[in-house]
Order: sequence, then structure tokens, then C-alpha cells
Amino acid sequence: MPIDQAKAHTVWNRYVYLRDTGHMNFVRKADKCDKFFQGVQWDSKDIEILRRQKRPALTINKIISTVSNVLGEQIFNRTDIAFRPRSGDASAEVADALTKVFKQISDNNQLPWLRSDVFCDGVIMSRGFFDVRLDFSDSMRGEVKITQLNPKNVLIDSDADSYDPDDWNDVITTQWMTADQIELIYGKRDADILRSQGGAELTWDYDMADYDRDRFGDVSGQNGFYGGDEESNKFRKTIRVIERQHRQLDKVEHFVDLETGDMRRVPGDWEPDRIQMYLAQNPGIGLTKKLIHRIRWTVIAGNVVLHDDWSPYNHFTVVPYFPYFRRGATVGLVENLLGPQELLNKVSSQELHVVNTTANSGWKVKRNSLVNMSIPELEQRGAETGLVMEVDDVNNIEKIQPNQTPQGLDRISYKAEEHIKSISGVSDYMQGFAREDVSAKSVTANQKSGQANLAKITDNLNRTDHLLARNILDLVQTYYTEQRLVRITTDKLQGTTEEMMVNEVTPEGVILNDLTLGEYAVVVTNEPERDNFEDSQFDQAVRLRTEVGVQIPDKFIIQASRLREKAEIIQSIEGDPNSPEAQQQAELQQRTQEAQVAKLEADVQLAQAKAQKEMALAQKEMNGEPEEQASVDLELQKLQAEMEMQRQKMEQEFALKREQMEREFELKQAQLAQDLQLKREAATMDNALKAQQAQEQARQNRIQAIHNSAQSRAPAQAPTAAPAAPGKPAE
Repeated sequence: MPIDQAKAHTVWNRYVYLRDTGHMNFVRKADKCDKFFQGVQWDSKDIEILRRQKRPALTINKIISTVSNVLGEQIFNRTDIAFRPRSGDASAEVADALTKVFKQISDNNQLPWLRSDVFCDGVIMSRGFFDVRLDFSDSMRGEVKITQLNPKNVLIDSDADSYDPDDWNDVITTQWMTADQIELIYGKRDADILRSQGGAELTWDYDMADYDRDRFGDVSGQNGFYGGDEESNKFRKTIRVIERQHRQLDKVEHFVDLETGDMRRVPGDWEPDRIQMYLAQNPGIGLTKKLIHRIRWTVIAGNVVLHDDWSPYNHFTVVPYFPYFRRGATVGLVENLLGPQELLNKVSSQELHVVNTTANSGWKVKRNSLVNMSIPELEQRGAETGLVMEVDDVNNIEKIQPNQTPQGLDRISYKAEEHIKSISGVSDYMQGFAREDVSAKSVTANQKSGQANLAKITDNLNRTDHLLARNILDLVQTYYTEQRLVRITTDKLQGTTEEMMVNEVTPEGVILNDLTLGEYAVVVTNEPERDNFEDSQFDQAVRLRTEVGVQIPDKFIIQASRLREKAEIIQSIEGDPNSPEAQQQAELQQRTQEAQVAKLEADVQLAQAKAQKEMALAQKEMNGEPEEQASVDLELQKLQAEMEMQRQKMEQEFALKREQMEREFELKQAQLAQDLQLKREAATMDNALKAQQAQEQARQNRIQAIHNSAQSRAPAQAPTAAPAAPGKPAE
């Protein structure tokens, strides 16, 4: 686009306004929090003062471990996105198709890792941002592209007070780009204009780019274009590019469902011919105009307008994440830990200083009393082990007694650590430092209590997931209008995939899995960490079977395991009962039953032995006083009766248990034999059918051969008249 001084000036002024009305305050706070996370926690002036005083400056970085625990909680409790029908022509089948399309987009963009990075930005810097738009680098039809934005490069409408960007008036993103990058995206003419300006892009106001830019290299102070040889300038010149998305009222064409009244915006890049073709293919769809808040998209670099047009999207491309949000104020986790962390560093440094000064507290020496060393040598070697000083008079030298460590100094550092735990909500239990004398139930309760302190942080992340899925759904329903093949991974361990065709047009003109129609709701659910979830399911199944006695089939236990070849194992178990695998399984079941029977017999014998011991004790007590004899006899009779009842009860239970296990074993054997017989009969019928078909085909081949032989022996015939054309009689 040509130079538009007025439009570029308007965008620049808006950038300056948002920069100076809150964004720079956020940048300074975010920079400090980020440096504390990285371990850069001392002010340069304080470091210089301590260096001159020869005092230590320790950094005991508790913030990084605290944040790591919070990030771990997020990783172990990721969410799953699904769509449900809401209104219109929405259906459960299309909702399932949309869910699978979202999974494919998630896999293509590595969304789980990207989500963790945005969450990390929010926890540390109080803000994190996604960017969602269409990308045409790999497909002419466009694919949804999700990226992470640096929070310091996103300027939010300073008058907004809502979490949802749909309520913002505008949002600005900025980045540094080379001239070659600008040429690739916006064209050679604009790039050449910027090259010719030589970096004089700041024509109206200073650029607040003096804060540290985030990158691998340390090139601080190199803002805008920077010097070098001619070849370096061609590739390495950088300039600030500003993108502004803001809302304006405009009348826009919408498709309308004539039956339900649902409306959907016509994609901005559709030509009139394509719109008419779509209406012809969908007779139940009409066209109307509606006054809406439309998004205007303007991109500038200096005084050059690189792009200025209506946005093809219904939402801003920016999707935010704020750990704590209240009426426009964003708060992260780290900023409230800065004070306790500074206190911990200073107190720990002071403790070390006290220890160091205690070793060499100083000397009192009478002038010219030292023989074998000078005063400077004594200052350097005063704390040396085995120091020997020669003096004229021992009364002329005295060691200065060191100051005692201030009482309660160690308590201050302890309080600083406790402040970090209480403010962040990350307790020792969440860090895995529970005491050994605490029960597992108490540990679990304390862990859940700590997770409750982080509930708002994770709840807002779910809110961001909802906004992200909403924007992706809108892009899919607007631009995924052509037939597409969706391929998703169903089992990452085994590498199995599932394929599905969307927007498929049948020969009858029916569109299968039409993603463009209907309204759908976004459903965000917590998904437990895969490994822990599978292990938990397997352990519960095994305990129910071995400890409780619930007869869970082997198939379900294998499905709950983490074996790689689960399907093949289950198929081999349920296959031929005469196969080695099936025989081995039957033998294993028989041994299990025998072990259970042996256990019951052992229990009976143990009970009998216990009863006999009690009878022996009773017999021994019978030798006591005559007046106690009657009481002892009565107790002995009661004991014998109870023992007999217990023995009969256990024998009955044993007999019932054995009978039940035998019936179950016989039933399973009969079922396996029946399944095998059915498979054999089916195979026999299939073979017979194939043989019959082969005979019929052979007969048809023989008939055709005879017919061909007769045709070859017949005399040649004169050609017949050509058939009449449609609507025209034959001549």
C-alpha cells in the first residue's frame, strides 16, 4: 500500500496512548517477575554496595520451585474440548465431527505444550496470550494456526474491563521484523520504501523500546535499524511493526436458515459467484444484510501502511489468559512473592556475613609490637589456622571478640519461606515433602487443600480454553466449507489413527458432516494425566478381583493395563479354546480356583485349631476351685457349641463357593466351545458359498466360450443404420 501519513499517524497515536496509560507499568512489573523467576533477584545498586562492603549476596530462589509445582499441577490436569449441539441444524454427529476436527487442529499446532507455555506466562507475568488465525503456507484452503504471543508485545484497550476480548474496543500487537520478512508478507514495494528510509521510522514520537527485548542473543540498545556492512543491512535491519484490530459498525451479508432463522456471516473472501453457487446448492439458505460491529485490521511500519482492510474474522485473533482478573486488573502468582523472596535473600546473606565475620573479627595490637609480620599481613591472615605471631609483649596484643549472632535471625528466614508457601498456596505436601508420621489420608487431604488455593488460576485457564475453542469453532464453521479429510490419532502408544471425511457431497447432493450449519456449545472438561489415570484404573480392577472377590473378566483387566498389544492379547484369549493361549488361561483359572479352595480349607483348619486351643485352656482352668467348676463347665459347653456352629457355617460356605466356581468354570468352557462351533459353522457355510459361486462362474464361463465360438463361425453381417439423435428421427 502507498504511504498514508494520516492513517499511520492515527495507529501510532493509539499505540502511544495504550503504551503510556498502563502498558509500560505492566511491562516493568512483568520484567521484574520474569527476572526473579530466572534467579536475577538483586538490584544492581544493592549488588555494588555489598561488593564494596565485601559482603555476600546470596540468591535462594524459592520462586522457581514454587512456579514449577504450579506448572506441574496444570500439566497433570489438562483439559479436553468437545462440542455439543445447541440449536438450529446442529446434530450429535456433526458435533462429534467438530470435536475430531478440533483434535486434529490441536495436534497440528501442538496445543497442549503451547497451552502450558501461555499458562506459564500468566503465572509469572500475570498475562498470557494465544493468537488464532488462518494460515495458508501449507494449504491453499487455509488451516487454523495457533501461536503464542509475548505478553509485553500485546497492548489491551486501556478502557476495557472485561476478560472476553469481544468486549474490547481494540487490541494492538507489535513485533520487530526485518525488511525481508516484511517483503515476504506485505510485498516488495513497501519493503523497499522502508529500506530507503534507513530506519527513520520514528517520525512522530519516541519509541519506548528501551526495555529488554526477549530473544536468544544479547543485543541490548540495538533498537530499530542498526549499522553494519551493506549485506548485513539488507538482512538484519529491523523495524517495529504495529498491528491494530479495532471495531467499527458496518452492514455485512449473512446466510440465513429459512427454517430456523439461524444466521451465519458470509466469509469475507467469498466472491459473488461463489455465494450464488452456495445458495443454489442449499435451497433452504437465504441471504440478508445485518448491521454488526466489524473488525478493521490495520498494519503499519513507521509511516508506511502495510495493510488496511476489514478483518476476515468475527473475533480478535488475540485470546488472553489472566490468572487473577478483577475489573481490568491482572495479577499473577509471582508478583506477590517478590517481597518474601527479597527478604529471604537478604536474611540469608546477612547470616552468611555473620559467619564470615566471626572467623576474623579483628585484633588489638600495640604499635610496633609485631615482630614477624606487618599489620596488613595480620588483616589478611588473622583467621588462618595455626597462625603464629611474634610479639615483644603478649600483653600488647588482644583478639577482638566477635559479635554474637542476633537472636531470631534464623526465624526471619523461616518466616520468609512460610510466607512464600502461604501466599502461593504451594505447601510442603504439594511439593512431596510430607512427614513420615502423617497418614496417607491426611497427606491427600492437605494436597487437595493446596489445590483449592490454585482453583481460581486453573478455573481462569478453563475460561481461556472456552474462548480459544469458541474462536476455533467460528473459523472452522466459516472457512472449512470444502470437503476435507480429517485424520486424528486415537492411541498414541500404539500409533492407531482414525480418518473421517467432512463436508462430503453425495451423488444425491446431500452434504455429510456439514460443519457450516447449526450452533454448537463448547464443553471444557478436566482430563486426568494419562499415565496416572491408567495405572489407577488397573490397580482398582486388580484389587476388586483379588481382595474383594469381584469376578472382573480378564478382558477388562487387560484393557485397563498399559500393555502395547492389548487387542491381540484379548483376541487370543477369546479365540480357539484348544489354542495354547486358551489352555494356558484355563489352567491359570483352575489354579486360581484351587488356590481359593486351599485358602478356604486353611481358614477352616485355623478356626478349628483356635477352638481346640481355647478348649485346652478351659480344661486347664477346670482344675481350679470346686465352686468355680460349674461356671467353667458352662463356658466350655458354650465354646463347644459356638465352635461347632462356626465349623458347620464354614463348611457350608466352602461347599457353596466350590460349587459356584465349578459352575462358572463349566459355563465358561461351554461358552468357549459354543463360540468355536459357531465360528466353524460360519466358516463351513462361507466355504460352501464360495464353492457354489465358483461353480456358477465356471458354468457361465463355459456358456460364454460356446457363444463366442458360434459367433466366430457365423457369416459376416452388413452394418446397421446409425441410431437417431435425441429429439431427432432416424433417416
